[in-house]
Amino acid sequence: MLLRHLSFFVTLAEEKHFKKAAEACNITQPTLSAAIRKLEEDLGVTLIVRGHRYLGLTPEGDKALAWGRQILTDYDSLRDELHGTHKGLAGTLRLGVIPAAMPSIAFLTERFSERFPDVQVDIRSVTSRAIQRGIDDFAFDGGLTYLDNEPLENVDRFQLYRERYVFVCQPDHPLADREAVTWAEAVREPLCLLSNDMQNRRILDGIAESAGLKIAPPIVSDSFLAVCAHLRNGMWCGIVPHTFFYIFGGASGLVPINLVEPTADHAIGLVLKARLPRSPMVSALVAALRGADFEARFKQAMDS
Repeated sequence: MLLRHLSFFVTLAEEKHFKKAAEACNITQPTLSAAIRKLEEDLGVTLIVRGHRYLGLTPEGDKALAWGRQILTDYDSLRDELHGTHKGLAGTLRLGVIPAAMPSIAFLTERFSERFPDVQVDIRSVTSRAIQRGIDDFAFDGGLTYLDNEPLENVDRFQLYRERYVFVCQPDHPLADREAVTWAEAVREPLCLLSNDMQNRRILDGIAESAGLKIAPPIVSDSFLAVCAHLRNGMWCGIVPHTFFYIFGGASGLVPINLVEPTADHAIGLVLKARLPRSPMVSALVAALRGADFEARFKQAMDS
């Protein structure tokens, strides 16, 4: 079995189209088809459901895809490890990050890029469920997500900080001069929140339910940028992680107020595929985070 045949097969499974896969591999369609048939011959199974166009993978093809991604990732890691003995780490660090963790991402990339300046960092804003898929499929080297609410499977976890929640309103709002707002008071306000396909929203719903409350925001979005736009508009209030005031800054015109009755916090951290040996890229990421204190960085940044 040739690695390039396995690579062609993985590309076809991802592109789901023979012509697009051939173009991505920089080969002709007949060459792609011949390579897939040779791979099937070597493995002794049928991998592709054949027709006039790509129709999907057979059950054996699904298993081969998972193994193929792992084998190709291991091969790339071996090559990087061998070349890394002669020159510095290079390539791309691929990270999936939930929107709620975005305020912390620059702390991570700062530490990593100082140590490994030749590596490009590719950051994708995704859901926690997409992080699980990306780590399983080797699409992500790591992910920043919640660790203790809906924990991912088959991952190593590194806690970075704990997020708590604040009620946000304009300075002229009736609650703006309060030191604390109860959840019962907060849910009565017109809120703009993340949609319930986002784990942050499911956390907020769970906190409210623990107090016998229900959140029914008139505006929802899968983007914190849209939430921020509505908060700046002044017609709506919000509930966001306290770390977002690192991004809002002192000139935001928004007031954060601690939420109580109940108080709650959740761990945010780095998750990596639980397997050894780790790739050089993942090992470099772990090394860069050694001694990191994200809590202190947030406090320093938001107090200044």
